[in-house]
Amino acid sequence: MALHLNLLHEEILEQRQRQRDPLKIGMMVLAGFGALLFLYYMFCAYRTLEIKSRLSAIERNWTKIEPEVTAAQKRVAELEGVIKTTRSLDDYIENRFFWAPFLQRVSHCVPPNTQLINLEASVLDENKGISVSLEGVAAGREPRSVAEDLRQMLIEQLGHAYNGVKVEFKTLEDLDTIVNVGGTNMPMAHYLLGINLHPGPMAKSAASPTPDHTRKQ
Repeated sequence: MALHLNLLHEEILEQRQRQRDPLKIGMMVLAGFGALLFLYYMFCAYRTLEIKSRLSAIERNWTKIEPEVTAAQKRVAELEGVIKTTRSLDDYIENRFFWAPFLQRVSHCVPPNTQLINLEASVLDENKGISVSLEGVAAGREPRSVAEDLRQMLIEQLGHAYNGVKVEFKTLEDLDTIVNVGGTNMPMAHYLLGINLHPGPMAKSAASPTPDHTRKQ
């Protein structure tokens, strides 16, 4: 049996201890971690440069198209103003009140022995209603009854074309004047009628004349 003698066991032991030294291992780990941080920093720096490059390209493009965008925004504002004005005009046109059909209906309600002296009308801003004042005189055996017939006729005719029609006497008084109607002397009455109404769905199509109705003399 051969005999082996290890005369360098102390040096080998010291070498193994040096290899297992915690400080050396820590330095190696720290160096590896530092290398990873350096690689991460380089990666972030590259991404930053790339982002800055893209931002610069976008800013150059924006500088080129900014005048066009500003002009387009101004044009949009102008068009919005035109559209708003157009809508206001459309609403005004659609909601306007036609006086000709109204006067035509009133004229068909006035009998020969009734005369209109004055007509005043206005559009109420509060509820968009129409207010009309009719002043006139009526002649007949019973002039008050003739004025009442006119009031009823106005309610009937205007009710076909407008909503919320109200016709009421503001004043109705007998006059001392005698008028000759068809060869007959008849007393007269003075009346003042107040008419309130709202333009209804038929208000815009009320231009067609209505047939005359039989009126009391």
